[in-house]
Amino acid sequence: MKLAAIDIGSNACRLLLSEAQLNAKNVPAFTKLNLLRVPLRLGFEVFETGEIPQSKVDMMLSTMKAYRHLIEAYGIDHIKACATSAMRDATNSAAIIARIKEETGIEIDIISGEAEASFIYENHIAENMSGNGSYLYIDVGGGSTELTFFSNGKLNFKESFNIGTIRLLKNMVDESLWNAMRDYLKRHTARHSVTAIGSGGNINKVFSLSKRKEGKPLSLKLLKDYYKEMSVCTLEERRQVYNLREDRADVIVPALLIYINVMRWTGASQIYIPHIGLADGLIQHLYNEVTGSKK
Repeated sequence: MKLAAIDIGSNACRLLLSEAQLNAKNVPAFTKLNLLRVPLRLGFEVFETGEIPQSKVDMMLSTMKAYRHLIEAYGIDHIKACATSAMRDATNSAAIIARIKEETGIEIDIISGEAEASFIYENHIAENMSGNGSYLYIDVGGGSTELTFFSNGKLNFKESFNIGTIRLLKNMVDESLWNAMRDYLKRHTARHSVTAIGSGGNINKVFSLSKRKEGKPLSLKLLKDYYKEMSVCTLEERRQVYNLREDRADVIVPALLIYINVMRWTGASQIYIPHIGLADGLIQHLYNEVTGSKK
């Protein structure tokens, strides 16, 4: 079975094409056929003006039409498309979704922050680690950060905060929101020895820069070191020194700040980077929907 997931985020729009097959243990195994990313950067206008400008609407339509062609070329059987923080905030999102549906046939759901956290959790990474541990999924996006806490084999909480990389760049995150996240995390993770699980393009890039072996965690100290190094660089220096795209070079510093703060407030000294994200969770969810199964 071939599946497609589209994740329309505040910074980029991703298309993940995957093939699901049952393995010898009758458990679905997912093979990535292709992953594409277009830096639409919707949040830069939305978080300031409250709507998506026409130029970005045109970019979205072009992107979705291209994704439709690829979906057809790969012979995809089922599609799930979701939009997150920027589209949640945009006053003209309903009209854009209707137009995309009319011109491409792709239906887009605008999901809540809690639903976003749930989809990311559907990757079930923590369940494949020590069963009696305490694991915090941290997914940092352009508009929000999704947190899901899994302890002693049970899901304890899933929460979303409007603290994202683009909002930070735009100086749109009030101190009270940082305090709310800090207090929530301290209250719900106290007396737990927390290990972090990070997802999102920025933490994946940091892992790549670290040259760590797959499966090995990054330390909080290492994240702090990268944050200090990158913070004093200009945008152009960051691009050259760390070989970053422009649409990564600006958001990676605020992303590191979010990961560092969340880890500090929960006492997590290490973070695992399994290279999963919302699109992967959408594929898992779509498979369960189609087959009627549930992990």
